[in-house]
Amino acid sequence: MSAFGRRKAQRLARADGSRKGGLDERAAAVVRLLNGRARFCTASSCSGRLVLAQGSAADANSSEIQKKNCTWLMVTHETCTQGDVMTALEKATGDAVFKFEPFVLHVLCQELQDAQLLHSVAINSGFRNSGITVGRGGKITMAVRSTHCLEVPLTHKGKLMVSEEYIEFLIHIANRKMEENIRRIDRFYKHLELALKAAASANDSPPEETEKNRSVYIHRRKRKTIQEQDVHTSPKDHNEELEPEDDIESSLDIFAEIMI
Repeated sequence: MSAFGRRKAQRLARADGSRKGGLDERAAAVVRLLNGRARFCTASSCSGRLVLAQGSAADANSSEIQKKNCTWLMVTHETCTQGDVMTALEKATGDAVFKFEPFVLHVLCQELQDAQLLHSVAINSGFRNSGITVGRGGKITMAVRSTHCLEVPLTHKGKLMVSEEYIEFLIHIANRKMEENIRRIDRFYKHLELALKAAASANDSPPEETEKNRSVYIHRRKRKTIQEQDVHTSPKDHNEELEPEDDIESSLDIFAEIMI
């Protein structure tokens, strides 16, 4: 067994240290798909959640988040109602904050090329705050993250600081973000399946077939570059991001190239 394989076995044998003590149902399929591959090991995950959290008054003025002093008045991995939030606010005695936290996933990768593959999948699925870090000892971690968060203070020292009409409006926005979060997770899973299959096929190909695929990929990239040089685009066009729904199959050659 490789050194990465031993570290993976040790990590997966540990008890779950999260508050929930287990996988979120919506994140479970992605986690199992990755852990079923020898080159990946998930380190932590959350499928996304709506939280009403309370800290002390001192924590509210702190530049750092004091998670140890934080009390969850409400938490759900689904959409919520105004009644859910108002009931939870009745328990507030300090500074309560309503949050939407999107899907997050941290994955240990055997090689940098493995992390690059996951990063490409994440970006194409809409998780555009994703990134790769290389720690001491060469530990490679790929983080799947999104930017569509939400955090709004609602009470101060137990006193509600906003109207119920505003809370209704806020919950509507948060639920829309949760629904988009769910769609992105589904896209990520489907795109990941295709990318891993493409990478496996590339690794299983004979050397001459691999070289042929590489030549086709290079030829396509050169042709695309030439075509792009012939097209005059406005400055606005250069700043626009690709939509998350872009077909992942058009990028499979890239995934295969990464894994060769």
